[in-house]
Amino acid sequence: MPPIDSDSDSDEGKINISGRRQKRKVHFDGSNNESKQVSNVTNNVKQTDSDNDSSRQIDSQRDRKRRKKHIGKKKSSGINNKNLQGASGGYAWEDEIKRSWDLVTVDEEGDMTALVASIIEARKKRAAKRNVTPYQRGIIRTLILTLDCSESMTEKDLRPSRHAMMIQYAIDFIHEFFDQNPISQIGIVIMKNGLAHLVSQVSGNPQDHLDVLKALRKQEPKGNPSLQNALEMARGLLSPVAAHCTREVLIIFGSLSSTDPGDIHQTITSLVQERIRAKVIGLSAQVAVCKELCTETNFGDDSFYKIVLDEVHFKELFDEAVTPLPVNKVNKGFTLVKMGFPTRVFESTPTFCSCHSKLVYGGYFCPNCHNKVCSLPTVCPCCDLMLILSTHLARSYHHLMPLKTFEEVDSKEDFPTENCFSCQKRFPVLINHKTNELLTSSRYRCSDCRSDFCIDCDVFIHEILHNCPGCESKPTI
Repeated sequence: MPPIDSDSDSDEGKINISGRRQKRKVHFDGSNNESKQVSNVTNNVKQTDSDNDSSRQIDSQRDRKRRKKHIGKKKSSGINNKNLQGASGGYAWEDEIKRSWDLVTVDEEGDMTALVASIIEARKKRAAKRNVTPYQRGIIRTLILTLDCSESMTEKDLRPSRHAMMIQYAIDFIHEFFDQNPISQIGIVIMKNGLAHLVSQVSGNPQDHLDVLKALRKQEPKGNPSLQNALEMARGLLSPVAAHCTREVLIIFGSLSSTDPGDIHQTITSLVQERIRAKVIGLSAQVAVCKELCTETNFGDDSFYKIVLDEVHFKELFDEAVTPLPVNKVNKGFTLVKMGFPTRVFESTPTFCSCHSKLVYGGYFCPNCHNKVCSLPTVCPCCDLMLILSTHLARSYHHLMPLKTFEEVDSKEDFPTENCFSCQKRFPVLINHKTNELLTSSRYRCSDCRSDFCIDCDVFIHEILHNCPGCESKPTI
């Protein structure tokens, strides 16, 4: 038994050894097959990677094309929307920041006189260009100036504050309005604490309005505005105005809301029925009810509602209200208007005037009822006759037939004279030192009399004189 066991053990050992060798051989042979399979797999993987790379390239090309199309759509949409278009053709906020002091250029000698002179002349050119289209305008105007004195006017986005700048520009507007419209009348209403207050009665005396506006400087804005109350008060003030006078409301609105006691749309409808035209100058964002008010009262024209951009634009919007509005749509036919031209009388003893009930020395006596008034133009308190002077009527006439705009003379032309026809000063010479060429001729020529004027005389003639000196100096037969 023991040898049998030993033999069996040795046989098992041999068998085990041979099994290990066979396993090793099998393992070695399997490795070759696996290496072949791995090489085949790697080749397949390389092919799939190359296919994936090519597909990724195709996808990336497609993505690029889509991005280009998307960018093209963005650019095209930016070009279509001109309000958002910048100088580079894209959106305005994508442009580079351009500061005002970076745009200033000087000559080689460091001289900026030519640049400053050209900038000043460009501003004067812009001021001289006015609308010269002859319209049928109402030279007898009745305007209600409505000022927002609510808490929103304490904002300091306009220096020193909205309230202070509004009052100052309103004072300038009163001066300019009565200078260009001497036979018109104005009343002043303020919006404060949800109510409308009449601070100055409708009259043609500018001094009364100026005193009220100067007193408003000391008052602080409070509460909320009420647009409906202001419109109802303006409607009540304009209801007794004669049919030959235009009825206008100029509103300076700085708030974004209005505290109204009723339906403001009914008030707008009543304004349209009574032919009262409204214009709104907004100091904040656009308000829907203000736009509706201007559109309904101006025959669908929404250009009478504008938002200020800065201090200069605020002043320009005030100046636009000085010119009378075309009235061909309001009243197509006018009847003759009766007016009185009183003479001034000097008195040694003071007597009472019928307009203020005060003792004054001298005045003007109405040619109809012989009542005394202290100033002109005005309406007689007794017989309701409009009392004016001939100079007032002449000053209002230029709105009906405005003076033509002078044409700028080309700098390459031969100049017939070196002096301005009006002031007789020599024309300034602005030369580019690099090219020795004239920057501008500084001459503005009347198309009728062919006389040349400087830019200062051009502005003075169109804004104050309203008559061409060259045309007036020609002899008439």
